[in-house]
Amino acid sequence: MVEVTVREGEPLEKALRRFKKKWERAGILRDVKKKSFYEKPSDSKRIARKKAVRRMARLRRIAQY
Repeated sequence: MVEVTVREGEPLEKALRRFKKKWERAGILRDVKKKSFYEKPSDSKRIARKKAVRRMARLRRIAQY
């Protein structure tokens, strides 16, 4: 649960901006998009494997330098 308290004399726009930043950092939008449609378990495993391969390749490239 993301919560922001409006400070004394603080404009509402500034508090809303702080709320949006906390909301993004918490990853709420990412979760909503992820759960907006059903994904088969086999597809999610395939995507996870693909991400792992990319991550390892990137780490290998970085380690070379």
